[in-house]
Amino acid sequence: MITLKNVTLRRSAKVLLDNTSVSLNPGEKVGLVGRNGAGKSTLFALLNGTLHEDAGDFSIPAQWRMAQVAQEMPETSQSATDFVIEGDTALLAAQQEVHAAEASDDGERMAHAYMALHDCGAHDAQARAQALILGLGFKTTELNNPVDSFSGGWRMRLQLARALMCPSDLLLLDEPTNHLDLDALVWLEAWLKRYTGTMLVISHDREFLDAITDVTLHIENGKLTRYGGNYSTFEDTRALQMELQQNAYEKQQDKIAHLQQFINRFKAKASKAKQAQSRVKALDRMERLAPVLASADFTFEFKEPANLPNPMLAMDEASFGYPPPVEAPAGTPPTVIVKNVSKSVMAGQRIGILGANGQGKSTLVKTIARALAPICGTVTEGKGLSIGYFAQQELDVLTPESNPLEHMVRMARAGLPPGQSGREQDLRTHLGSFNFSGDMVKQAVGTMSGGEKARLVLCMLVWQRPNLLLMDEPTNHLDLATREALSMALNEFEGTVMLVSHDRSLLRSVCDEFWLVSRGGIEPFDGDLDDYQRYLLDEAKRAREALKESLKSPKSGVKDEAKEISDQPPSPVPPSVSKNISGKTKALMRDQGKIEQAMLELQAKKHALEARLSKPLPPQEIGEIGTEISRLDEELASLEEQWLAISERIEAAN
Repeated sequence: MITLKNVTLRRSAKVLLDNTSVSLNPGEKVGLVGRNGAGKSTLFALLNGTLHEDAGDFSIPAQWRMAQVAQEMPETSQSATDFVIEGDTALLAAQQEVHAAEASDDGERMAHAYMALHDCGAHDAQARAQALILGLGFKTTELNNPVDSFSGGWRMRLQLARALMCPSDLLLLDEPTNHLDLDALVWLEAWLKRYTGTMLVISHDREFLDAITDVTLHIENGKLTRYGGNYSTFEDTRALQMELQQNAYEKQQDKIAHLQQFINRFKAKASKAKQAQSRVKALDRMERLAPVLASADFTFEFKEPANLPNPMLAMDEASFGYPPPVEAPAGTPPTVIVKNVSKSVMAGQRIGILGANGQGKSTLVKTIARALAPICGTVTEGKGLSIGYFAQQELDVLTPESNPLEHMVRMARAGLPPGQSGREQDLRTHLGSFNFSGDMVKQAVGTMSGGEKARLVLCMLVWQRPNLLLMDEPTNHLDLATREALSMALNEFEGTVMLVSHDRSLLRSVCDEFWLVSRGGIEPFDGDLDDYQRYLLDEAKRAREALKESLKSPKSGVKDEAKEISDQPPSPVPPSVSKNISGKTKALMRDQGKIEQAMLELQAKKHALEARLSKPLPPQEIGEIGTEISRLDEELASLEEQWLAISERIEAAN
């Protein structure tokens, strides 16, 4: 059990926890909620030992193993799979003990070391790590890519996979969904439901919290309050408590006013002096109730568009993707991701864009936003189309050394929408409506939180007065209050909305139709989000089963890879070289087949030795078997490298 008893915790001069108490039981799934800056991350720092209480008593079982997502960006040339495997700290310690035991030449120590290694799941560590990586949205072709080759968001996904790989009794997750697409979010949700330890999660995604938590811990004004149930239950319970508290406060104020009126009226009369004095004492003894000081809700709205072209835009046999890199040889074809799209976007539509990671959702949005040109076909815009685009990387586009007012001034000078004024006072007033007031309008953007930056981007979008809103993951850095404000603003917006988001609550409340980007095309999705979640879970299950089969037998891996290649558009092969390529491929496949046969034989030997280890054996024999298994692993690793090298040559030849 985790116990805080009268705990006070400070950071510098600020008191974040003030004489507060709470208990959390083993196995509970706890959502930690509260406004930004209330102290949620500080509580995590207390739990993981980074900070210590300034007063009171804090206890956590000493034997509990803890896992959490490292916040620093990993910089390593390790493969993604190896990086995640190292997250299993118990396995890592067992491997180190095996090496030390082998170096000591102590048979009994080696026996214990190999048994510990087996108990830690060394035999399926690679499969477990790769299942986590694939579940979080990576492709099978990226499993062995260096960590350094991925962008920042993908590296943070690897940090999450590494934390999930670690065996733990306590799991701390701070905004785990920020870098995830909806498909990866659904997979993570299912994984966390199966987690058997105690979990604390900070998140601004209400549906995610509802799905995985059974206790809510609310932090406000330095106090921790425990509520049974998920986030929606907490909201209902808290709203009722606030209503009861306000009613009790108002009744007490009426009573105080009545007593005070009697005192004021009769305190000077000798005949009523004793009665007046008794009422003075009653007032002094009364325990005063505090009024409900609810924080003012943040709201905003999009202004009425100057015009509404209909259709907004039309796509005719359009294909979307990326041009070849500048350093690519002349004649290199572009990369096509979505092809043969013929669709119209009408005024007033609310379109949610769904699709598994990498299928082309952001590519579609970027092309409509004019950030990319269509590879072929046409995208025809309606007359007077005005696009407001919130990109995933929009926060990086903000200039760190500039302040909000400078951003607004630059945008106003670049071109004002009809009916807008570029006067500095008008710009300041507009910034104030998004809670940028006083000194904040002159604060450098680089010193702001992610939520404040996202609010600034929304502020700039509203000023542009668009009639088509393209929103690509707009909620990544928004708290629950701002997400609710965005949902209300989008619902009241009179133009057209196209939305990519992993926030299911936002998708449900805003969108009335869905497009599914899948297998290189775009089709209407007739179901609701629950149907789509089932579809994603089925797809994830299919991918895991395919991975297990490929790990069981190298031959099945060849078949899966061949199928994956066959799904891609075929590249034309000149007839003059077709025969030569075919001959080379056959020779390479013969070599590959020999390696596969050797690997199968080694795997059979290894499985037989592992089966012997499951039975009682003398320590000396266990040590010998462990040494032989290590030798077989080295041989298998060498053969796997040869097999992969030949696979690359076959792929290049084809």
